[in-house]
Amino acid sequence: QISVPKELVALMSANRDGEAPDPEDSAHKVYRFSQNVPIPCYLFALVVGALESRKIGPRTLVWAEKELVDKSAYEFSEAEAMLKTAEDLAGPYVWGQYDLLVLPPSFPYGGMENPCLTFVTPTLLAGDRSLSNVIAHEISHSWTGNLVTNKTWEHFWLNEGHTVYLERRIGGRLFGEQFRHFQALGGWRELQNTINTLGDKNPVTNLVINLDEVDPDVAYSSVPYEKGFALLFYLEQLLGGPDVFIGFLKAYVQTFAYKSIITEDWKKFLYSYFKDKVDILDKVDWNSWFHAPGMPPVKPTYDTTLSNACIALSQRWIQAKESDLGSFSSADLKEMSSHQLIEFLALLLLEAPLPLSHVQRMQEVYNFNAINNSEIRFRWLRLCIRSKWEAAIPLALKMATDQGRMKFTRPLFRDLYGFDKSRDLAVKTFLEHRASMHPVTSMLVGKDLKQDQ
Repeated sequence: QISVPKELVALMSANRDGEAPDPEDSAHKVYRFSQNVPIPCYLFALVVGALESRKIGPRTLVWAEKELVDKSAYEFSEAEAMLKTAEDLAGPYVWGQYDLLVLPPSFPYGGMENPCLTFVTPTLLAGDRSLSNVIAHEISHSWTGNLVTNKTWEHFWLNEGHTVYLERRIGGRLFGEQFRHFQALGGWRELQNTINTLGDKNPVTNLVINLDEVDPDVAYSSVPYEKGFALLFYLEQLLGGPDVFIGFLKAYVQTFAYKSIITEDWKKFLYSYFKDKVDILDKVDWNSWFHAPGMPPVKPTYDTTLSNACIALSQRWIQAKESDLGSFSSADLKEMSSHQLIEFLALLLLEAPLPLSHVQRMQEVYNFNAINNSEIRFRWLRLCIRSKWEAAIPLALKMATDQGRMKFTRPLFRDLYGFDKSRDLAVKTFLEHRASMHPVTSMLVGKDLKQDQ
């Protein structure tokens, strides 16, 4: 139980067990909590703040400061449908309540899967529920991560690869199998982007990494998420498709629930579950998947239906000469979803920077500066800075400091540091904001900007 000033609310990674006036202090209130499921220590969370809640499902309240609570309730209203789908895929939800808490903008991650109380970044509040895959991801952790846990952070892919796999299975159920493949292919490109940044010989791009004398926060990247997912997606295709593979995942969760395991335990169980397919499993290049840096040894097969429009438009821009710029118009985007806009920009970021005239024309016809969806804005501003558009410098600095989600803040600062016209301003801005940043964000951006003396 926790006593807090009565105008505030206390929440925990546990079920709420009532509140009462503090008998020892009339200005305080006591909040009680219970957690009957054993959890590893990294899932222990406690929050106190001026919070309000809205009920968005039979087992779900969304908590936020009053300015954001209604917007949050709208944004995350699919939570119950996602929970039901996850239960169908992975087994019963054992935690009781599933609440969501919107944190202040300095929160460094997209979400954190604290049991009974997922923490999320306010950068998910796009206004159209288009970034709700992060909610599906955190919900999925209720099985993979929170029930079956990696024994050490060297095996972090067991938590994250399986969780991304489940997240995308939920997306497939709710929005169709083509959408699942579209998200999966987007993940492959995200992995390419990460490996381009880190270097394809860098040992932190191994799926199973060696953390001797390495800070896990420094090694953190999309690799355990997306290389882990790619392995599971590849195995799904190898072993008989989604319906066959979900049987394995369900049995895996049942077998190892309430335990911490390593990659070898997972692999042994895979072989015992698919004992009639050992010949197929023996053909997998396990050593490269687990212990080699860079991209995986095999690329899974993807349905590209929803990606094709993104690829076609990005290629038009890449191949366009100055004289072709008049052929672009706002009609190019008419049929595209916000997910497809993200993918269009992500594809351009994998290529050499576009000429400045191209990004200026892109702003003229598409007006990306007016879009507040964080995933679109982030990629658009990176594209502008890479093409050395000076007018984008203040916009990129603003986004890098208005919020502190490392997925956005680190690459924006890195790109600004890499552009001679903005390097000094990037360092100056970082030093001014450092004190109000989350300590992990501050440490990592400091390293990126060579300020950590």
